[in-house]
Amino acid sequence: MPTTTPCLWFDTQAEDAAQFYCSIFPNSTITTTSRYGEAGPRPAGEVMAVEFQLDGQPYFALNGGPEFTFDEAISFRIDCADQEEADHYWYALSKGGEESQCGWLKDRFGLSWQVVPRRLIELLTDPDPGRATRATAAMLKMGRIDVAEVERAAEGG
Repeated sequence: MPTTTPCLWFDTQAEDAAQFYCSIFPNSTITTTSRYGEAGPRPAGEVMAVEFQLDGQPYFALNGGPEFTFDEAISFRIDCADQEEADHYWYALSKGGEESQCGWLKDRFGLSWQVVPRRLIELLTDPDPGRATRATAAMLKMGRIDVAEVERAAEGG
């Protein structure tokens, strides 16, 4: 199967965004930066696109102009091993951005992320419908996911 690479459209912030994301995710790097030439449509030398990898996953960031912006219809889900990992991504990505509910946030560039501890999914899909319902009700009241609180709710506490 061919590789699929998300392309993120920015006005002028592609390089800043790539640097920001690479500073948060381990094993991440900017691989290529290309610049506009004399043909335009932006001034020669201005960053046109940045290719980068976040822990091996390729991304492409394009400075395409102000015509398009991000919205919640597209988001990136981060499957986190535990609360500590989830908190790392939550606090780093939400800095300068906007917190939402159920583990969702927008970073300072307007890109939406879902920060999801694995234990949350286990609790939401518990074979006991009562436990799963209580876990879901607790999650729906949260911005940042607090696994211990969701566990307490699932137990009926």
